[in-house]
Amino acid sequence: MGMAITPLEMKQFIIETLGLEDLTPEAIGDDEPLFAGGLGLDSIDALELGIALRKQFQVQAAEQDPATRDHYRTVSTLVAFVAQEGRRPVEVRS
Repeated sequence: MGMAITPLEMKQFIIETLGLEDLTPEAIGDDEPLFAGGLGLDSIDALELGIALRKQFQVQAAEQDPATRDHYRTVSTLVAFVAQEGRRPVEVRS
């Protein structure tokens, strides 16, 4: 059970989550590496992004799972991961 998110929405999510105010979504290529040699994110960014993805889209990526690194490789791979595994959080009404 997945959900649809566009590459543009994912780029905006990354920029907002990590406070990358100096970047625009257009400056991030869909297949540009997010880490080494690409956007230049580090392990702290990966942790923050993982927590935000879990909260926003209810996805779980185990740190020890070799596939996790592949999910976080590019905007396109993150979009595919959320499409496959994500869902909107349930709103709690009081």
